[in-house]
Amino acid sequence: MSGLFITLEGPEGAGKTTMIEKLAADLSLDGVKVLSTREPGGIDIAEKIRTIILDKKHTMMDSRTEALLYAAARRQHLTEKVLPALQEGKVVLCDRFIDSSLAYQGYARGLGIDEVYTINKFAIQGAMPDATLYFDIDPEIGLKRIAENAGREVNRLDLEKAEFHHKVREGYHLLLQKFPDRIISIDAAAPIDSVYQKVRKIIDGQLIQAGMLNKG
Repeated sequence: MSGLFITLEGPEGAGKTTMIEKLAADLSLDGVKVLSTREPGGIDIAEKIRTIILDKKHTMMDSRTEALLYAAARRQHLTEKVLPALQEGKVVLCDRFIDSSLAYQGYARGLGIDEVYTINKFAIQGAMPDATLYFDIDPEIGLKRIAENAGREVNRLDLEKAEFHHKVREGYHLLLQKFPDRIISIDAAAPIDSVYQKVRKIIDGQLIQAGMLNKG
């Protein structure tokens, strides 16, 4: 039995991590086999690459270097953790995947969405998500959330100027048009309970369609 690959995307401070934690806990209670993970990271090699990418001292990192490092981390994480879990019939909830590279490096860094997509197609070999939840939020609100969250890591991307974060959001909006059958937009500025209810409804629909959840 093959599993279900769900990715969560959005700008900094959109609340993806909170949603994944709650989703994983609740789905497990419903008897669904779940693996929650993140990018870049999730396994040892990719976590080491994550440290290099997000280190606040690495402000001189070239944009193409950045894009290639993300793709390398993605490849290792996919083959070592995501694909085996899917083969075991699990639901994989991943905090970021290919769309982050397309929005951040492809659009906001100006490398070109199609160019970065080509790099990543080589890395993932067709392993696209079954569905992607995009958490849409104004960058100022997202960055304010990060500043108010003492427990959240502040990384190199958080230090970018507001213009960069606005371009990231524009990039995601372009991806909504490019992949309308896969990416579902959610208003992440709404109250957290309201956001979660919408997320759970979407996930349940995906699970029922895949025959992995029976909600009578």
